[in-house]
Amino acid sequence: MTKLTLRNVFAAAVLCACLPLIPHTAVAATPPAASLPDFADLVEKVGPAVVNIRTTANVPIPGPRGALPPGFDNGDMSEFFRRFFGIPLPQAPGNGGGNGNPKNAPAPDNPPDAEQNRGVGSGFIVSADGYVMTNAHVVDDADTIYVTLTDKREFKAKLIGVDDRTDVAVVKIQASNLPVVAIGDSNKVRVGEWVVAIGSPFGLDNTVTAGIVSSKSRNTGDYLPFIQTDVAVNPGNSGGPLINMQGEVIGINSQIYSRTGGFMGISFAIPIDEAMRVADQLKATGKVTRGRIAVAIGEVTKDVADSIGLPKAEGALVSSVEPGGPADKAGIQPGDIILKFNGRPVETASDLPRMVGDTKPGTKATVSVWRKGQARDLPITIAETPAETTAKAEQRKNTPQKPRQANSLGLTVSDIPAEQMKSLKLKNGVQIDAVDGPAARAGLQRGDIVLRVGDTDITSAKQFAEVTAQLDSQKAVAVLVRRGDNTQFVPVRPRPTQK
Repeated sequence: MTKLTLRNVFAAAVLCACLPLIPHTAVAATPPAASLPDFADLVEKVGPAVVNIRTTANVPIPGPRGALPPGFDNGDMSEFFRRFFGIPLPQAPGNGGGNGNPKNAPAPDNPPDAEQNRGVGSGFIVSADGYVMTNAHVVDDADTIYVTLTDKREFKAKLIGVDDRTDVAVVKIQASNLPVVAIGDSNKVRVGEWVVAIGSPFGLDNTVTAGIVSSKSRNTGDYLPFIQTDVAVNPGNSGGPLINMQGEVIGINSQIYSRTGGFMGISFAIPIDEAMRVADQLKATGKVTRGRIAVAIGEVTKDVADSIGLPKAEGALVSSVEPGGPADKAGIQPGDIILKFNGRPVETASDLPRMVGDTKPGTKATVSVWRKGQARDLPITIAETPAETTAKAEQRKNTPQKPRQANSLGLTVSDIPAEQMKSLKLKNGVQIDAVDGPAARAGLQRGDIVLRVGDTDITSAKQFAEVTAQLDSQKAVAVLVRRGDNTQFVPVRPRPTQK
């Protein structure tokens, strides 16, 4: 009896211990699945303001009219020319009717140009009186621009202005009471939010694709930081709007990353805030006015920052300064690190051109630079960026080599003749004649000019040898080097000096 009771009690205890697990697993509440957004109302609202843009070019018809190859006649060849070349069959002079030259036709030896399709893209209407925004590359080199609305009306458009630097263009059609898009705030875009693109991929009008914002402020080497998305964007989508869930345009679809020419999961849009600033100037004056300080810049790497005592790898490294330009007048030098512009931090080199470019020419500003281990503020007056700038490379002269001085960096250097120093617009420096060891591994080359080692300006080969002889072989030193028109820091770890 006792044994049975204990056995029953033990079995009941085991059963009770297991029972809570069974119903909990079987009836656990499943969290409600997140529903996907419905884009139908959004597309219905914005779609009518999205347009198809088609461009054509006038191509001369080769040869005089009537110059048919031997054996060709005016029969089925007319249809052949029309279908495959998009032009009428050249006719023989004096052919009065049918397929011949009509009355008042151009002279046989001066045939008209043929209008041929160049490309197709997208755009969107920003004002009810017919202003349309698109990409600059959509309308580049077009002789005629056609804008087709969703109601199938087609207009010849007038090109108002193009800004190649931002890839923004504005065209205008003669129409009124047009549907317009709502302009959003690209600064409020959040990574992960849903977005929609409407455009004409491969010429397929009013195609809608959707996805999410996959990154913000993506630096691709262009003037503007892009909005990166995984929205399917293909050739023909260029110039179309990127739309948020409130039905507002937050960007202009501009680029794709692709190894095949088709969509591969990454696309880029121009932030609408930047695009609208450009568009407003194009509408007002037909061009964009930007500020400049006349410097060439590069990135600041961690190695460079460590080697010059900069607490953090940030800012823009000045590689060259245009003589007589605003930066030159302000005292900015090659090798300076620009950390702030008018109080705004310059986190990467790509930040500086945008900050300066958005500043009105003639404005007085302050540039904060890092030089020789300390920060300093320099006043500067912003100049206007010319319409076209031509970079002129300075030509070096082959000069007899002076006695060479070896050093712990693996460099053989020589003094630079005064005439060459003047032609290169240099105040100091020595020329590299041979490279090995640490300097070779760091990428220095024969013909480079060493301007500074650490915080010491180099004035002669003799002084260069004295400076490098004192370097710590356990710590990399920043060598300021000029190559061509560019100046950059190169971290080099000295080898122990042999005695």
